[in-house]
Amino acid sequence: MRYISTRGNTEEYTASQAIEKGLCNDRGLFVPKIFPRISLKKIGEMKQSGYEEIALNILKRYLTDYSEEELKECIGVYDETFSHPEKTPVVKLKNGVYVLELWHGPTLAFKDMALQIMPRLFTQAREKNNAKKDSLILVATSGDTGKAALEGFKDLKGVKVVVFYPADGVSDVQRLQMITSEGKNVEVVGVNGNFDDCQTAVKNIFLDEELNLSLDKFKLSSANSINLGRLLPQIIYYFKAYLQLLRDDEITLGELVDFSVPSGNFGDILAGYYAKKMGLPVGKLICASNKNNVLYEFFKTGVYNKQREFFKTMSPSMDILVSSNLERLIYHILEDGKVLNKLYSEFEKTGILKLDAVSLKKIQEIIGADYSTEEECLESIYNTFDKNNYMIDPHTSVAMKAALKNKSRKTVVLSTANIYKFSSNILKAFDIENDDEFENIEVLEKLSKKDVPLSIRNLKSLKILHTRVIAKDNLKDVLRNL
Repeated sequence: MRYISTRGNTEEYTASQAIEKGLCNDRGLFVPKIFPRISLKKIGEMKQSGYEEIALNILKRYLTDYSEEELKECIGVYDETFSHPEKTPVVKLKNGVYVLELWHGPTLAFKDMALQIMPRLFTQAREKNNAKKDSLILVATSGDTGKAALEGFKDLKGVKVVVFYPADGVSDVQRLQMITSEGKNVEVVGVNGNFDDCQTAVKNIFLDEELNLSLDKFKLSSANSINLGRLLPQIIYYFKAYLQLLRDDEITLGELVDFSVPSGNFGDILAGYYAKKMGLPVGKLICASNKNNVLYEFFKTGVYNKQREFFKTMSPSMDILVSSNLERLIYHILEDGKVLNKLYSEFEKTGILKLDAVSLKKIQEIIGADYSTEEECLESIYNTFDKNNYMIDPHTSVAMKAALKNKSRKTVVLSTANIYKFSSNILKAFDIENDDEFENIEVLEKLSKKDVPLSIRNLKSLKILHTRVIAKDNLKDVLRNL
């Protein structure tokens, strides 16, 4: 399997080269030249497989320059660090939908599904490519990626990690998880700006030749979902969800299943598109947005306009106006990197991207779209608990509302975070408001009757290790100083 840029550069890379590099030289993202296929018969034969076996079946088709033994060593992380035997269990609710729980990893968010295995893939990529310099991994986070990356790469030899997060744009628990992170090779920096400011600055750093020369001891890379090593492991849990429904006789082989996905940077739902292209019987992928509904408008009109008001919402991991992975989807629809390059060159100048009607129709056949207001998000949290005795976080709530509104067949809602990462916002759905996050955690425990994870309970007593907060224009200077 070889990988090329979305922007038309025809140079080909192996999987390990793409993972180590992170971003293409022409600003594009790495994509596979072709999609590997898995037959319906093979899918049926996999229905009794555990998560690790499913992971191997998927990844070996993409990571062809890794041996099977190397992949097994990487995949072993799921057994070592995840608390649930299913890794990503599917829970059936009374309202006719299923919930795919993606938060049983060490940082209690779906980002663990990729960011636990990615450091192992990355370390092996460095070895395969005879890396001479240490890797400096830059991370822009809207909340969950930061802690997941810090946990995954902590104390790895030959790797340094710097995480940039919006100082006033994450939940209290998300912030505490990051600023208490240990590890000799990690640094956490707050930014007075939003996630898009962080993400844009990081992308610009990659392409700043002068800065890269000044960082001559290091080779830059990324742990954001622009990195292929983040995207590919996310395909696995779509197969796992379908196979569990098949195993539990909830569906028959070949039956189409819809997936409703809370979407910010678009990587999570793009993995579902990749699963569909591989042959998984995926019906519609429902892209669920919050009040920052730029993706919703794009899928309805074909116009992506980032020149709009930015809202801080109760689902902060989705507070994004520039969805990086949308570029990959548009590339696969256009199948022409040069055309995409023109589109994105214009987008980078004007903040507006316009897709032609034929391409938009192709996308709309695969992707549905919906969004929630803040009031609808709270209503969905309350109703899900009232009718099912099942508590969901605000991001999952956005996807739940979209699933119920657009339900035409069996639908799986991707649940992206443990409820205790967003206790204060969840309690607003029950007319309980208190400024003390840890008091709210105790209240939510009594209400939901779900135990508070030890890692959350202990946060209050951890020492704060990272206090730096900078202006959004100072990322380059901070990197030089570090």
